[in-house]
Amino acid sequence: MPFIFKRLFLLVRNHIDQVSWQAVAIATLLHMVLIWLLLIFAEEAALRPISTFVYYYIVTTSTVGYGDFSATTDLGRWIVAILQIPFGLALFGVLLGKTGQTVTYLIRRAMTGDKSFAHFHNHIIIFGWHQIRTKKMIDYILADQKRLDRRILLAVTESMEHPFLANAHVDFVRLTSFTDLSELERVAIKLADKIIIDGQDDDETFTTALRISKLVKDDCHISAHFNDESKVEMLLEHCYNVECSTAKSAEILVRSMQDPGSSRVQEELLSTLHGDTQFSLAIPADLAVMEFGKLFHHFKHDHDAILLGVAHNLSAQNMDLNPPLDYPVNSGDILHYIAVDRVLSSEVDWQGLAK
Repeated sequence: MPFIFKRLFLLVRNHIDQVSWQAVAIATLLHMVLIWLLLIFAEEAALRPISTFVYYYIVTTSTVGYGDFSATTDLGRWIVAILQIPFGLALFGVLLGKTGQTVTYLIRRAMTGDKSFAHFHNHIIIFGWHQIRTKKMIDYILADQKRLDRRILLAVTESMEHPFLANAHVDFVRLTSFTDLSELERVAIKLADKIIIDGQDDDETFTTALRISKLVKDDCHISAHFNDESKVEMLLEHCYNVECSTAKSAEILVRSMQDPGSSRVQEELLSTLHGDTQFSLAIPADLAVMEFGKLFHHFKHDHDAILLGVAHNLSAQNMDLNPPLDYPVNSGDILHYIAVDRVLSSEVDWQGLAK
């Protein structure tokens, strides 16, 4: 007996799998129209209005049966008993089955990374997965209370499931390659606003950065992490819009030895989880030239922030740290500062500073 029920269950599920949503919707609609016409023919006047009939049909077919509306004539009751309830229940069962399958399918796709995110725009993409480091990166991004509410899309090539399924801010996609154009279209590479490349090794990071640097929009900023500094030099010869970072372990160790506490200062400046953090802010266009000293005093007095320097592009290749107070600052330059919270451009009196 259990074998027979199992076979019957598999047979029913297989038929439900093969039925499309369009077929279910059309069959349900035709069944509703047929029952409505037959009840009108049976002179069920109370069930004639469309809104009343739809309510009655759903309540009766789903077997909830409030009893506020029902067939009252003999013919109407025969129609309900023979045509509406048996066939309606079958359709209702198929509808519930398809709904359950669809929900399971969508959840499964989200877990396995098979979805397409080609509709995304102004989002953050993280290429690469590391058990500890990737989680920290996402924590740091979300800890910025004044950040723009961008979606975070984690892209991997490993065979794995969504590691942040419970986090509503993070989406997950599994690609066959970080350099295949059709795969990159799934993550809306041309519409991304920020990109982090943290491959399994320097070669993967290098080829990914080289590939996507020509595909992104002009104001998209790419950050790539390397262990080998020679890869950084080669990449910067070809990609002006990629900011490269390396593990400065030797420099940090020497600085900590010579100036105790230096490593803690760097940790505080990079972490958004607590304390003052390093931020950047682009100066709006069409402003007159300003002096660094005026900006320095304004940021400290009005925002309790300390200006560190001025960069002239997103990758900050020619940054001027701690420039003199009369240093000219132009529209489009990028200010780097430390503060407890991010200072938004709308919070700065640019017009007053430019006078």
